[in-house]
Amino acid sequence: MVKTKKIALITGANKGLGFEMARQLAQAGIKVILTARDKQKGEEATSTLLNDGLDVHFLQLDVTNTTQIENVNKYLSTTYGKLDILINNAGMIEGENWGGNSVETIAIDQVRNTFDVNFFGLVALTQTLLPLIKKSEAGKIVNMSSILGSLTLHADQRSPVYNSKPFAYNVTKTALNQFTVHLAHSLRGTKVKVNSAHPGWVKTDLGTKYAPMDVTEGAKTGVALALLPDDGPTGSYQHLGKILPW
Repeated sequence: MVKTKKIALITGANKGLGFEMARQLAQAGIKVILTARDKQKGEEATSTLLNDGLDVHFLQLDVTNTTQIENVNKYLSTTYGKLDILINNAGMIEGENWGGNSVETIAIDQVRNTFDVNFFGLVALTQTLLPLIKKSEAGKIVNMSSILGSLTLHADQRSPVYNSKPFAYNVTKTALNQFTVHLAHSLRGTKVKVNSAHPGWVKTDLGTKYAPMDVTEGAKTGVALALLPDDGPTGSYQHLGKILPW
């Protein structure tokens, strides 16, 4: 078993926010395990960071694939015996418009597909890896959510997100925020901290080219929550250090 520095695992890390968070954490001295569904793309992303002299490794992981979840768990258990940081970043939106309300027309299969990736797979992975995270001296779980998961802001006509209602995507992020709250409560009294991050509207495949933030800025919230000090918060919902309303 390798005795090493802190170990982080990031889902959906072959591009966009996941890739940039991997870069920033590795630059901070963390050993980063990048995961992605696409093996070739994941290996290419990992090679880019290795060529920059960063300590990273790739594992193939589709969060909806229970066999791959178990394979990742076995690798981490055998190689490191712990996991210090889990960033649940993998996510999707399917056939919805950021500026519309799809609740009356979206196909139920689209809702199921979105939940499978954005919520059910995430919960399954976290539950599987939790024993390893508990072995860390100060475990961190960061759930990459969205301001679109805020019920408070969706109900407020003055809110900037009031008219942004892609139904399936939004409700998965609301469910994810509940998972953060419930898991933080369950782990109270332990050294594991669980928080939700809103990265901002970021220029990625998901955020589109019209987003005002670049990935360097967008990665900051997730990275900050991954590197929280021992007296940092748990069960919070944050964007760039500011608390967001649930």
